[in-house]
Amino acid sequence: MDDSDGRPLPATVVGESSGGWDVTSLDWDRFIKLSPGRRAVNFYVQLAPGTDAAAYASAVTEADHGVGASVNGGVETMEKVVIGVVSTLTLMLIAVSALGVLNTVVLSTRERRRDLGVLKSIGMTPRQVIAMVVTSMTVLGAVGGLLGVPLGVLAHRIVIPLTGHGTGVDLPASLLHVWHWPTLVPLTLAGALIAALGAYLPARGAARLPVAEVLRTE
Repeated sequence: MDDSDGRPLPATVVGESSGGWDVTSLDWDRFIKLSPGRRAVNFYVQLAPGTDAAAYASAVTEADHGVGASVNGGVETMEKVVIGVVSTLTLMLIAVSALGVLNTVVLSTRERRRDLGVLKSIGMTPRQVIAMVVTSMTVLGAVGGLLGVPLGVLAHRIVIPLTGHGTGVDLPASLLHVWHWPTLVPLTLAGALIAALGAYLPARGAARLPVAEVLRTE
C-alpha cells in the first residue's frame, strides 16, 4: 500500500474485496498514519439505534453550513435499477403463469363439457361448478408451489456462486442466505393463488354452459 506521497507502507488486509473496486476503507487512526499532513474530505457517521438520521443531518448542517450532511438511503441508483428490473420480470412471470393456467382450464373445460352438462343436469349449481373447477386448479397450483420453491432456492444456491466466479468475484455468503421461512411460505401459497385467479373466468364460463345444448351436441 502506498501513502499519499507514493511511499510504500506495510498493511494487513483481512478478508477480500467483493465489489471489484481498488478502494480501501480505513478508520481515522490508520488514515492519519498514511497521510499525516492531509485532512479527510468525507465522513461517514454511524448513529446509535433509534436515532433520527434526518434530524441529525439537519442539526449538523445548521451548525456548519459548509458541511453537506446527507442521509445514506442504503440503496444506490444501480441497485434501484436492478430491483426495478427484477420486479418487472417477476410481474411478467406472474402474468404468464396466470395466462398459462387460463389456457389450461379453457382446454380442460372444453374437453369436459359433457361431464359438466351431466353434473348440472342432476342438480349441480353454477356456484358448485365454479368451486369444483377452481379447486382442482388450486390444488395443482399448490403442488407446483411446493415443488417450485425448493427447486428455486436450490437453483439460487448454484447459479449465484457460478455467476460470481464467472466475473472473477467471490461473492459473500450473505448473498446466499436470503431466503427465510416467513418469505418461503407466501411464495409457496402464491402458486395456488395464481392458479385460482387464472381458473376463475373459465370456471364461470363452464358454469354458464346450457345443459340441453351440451348434451345434444355431445
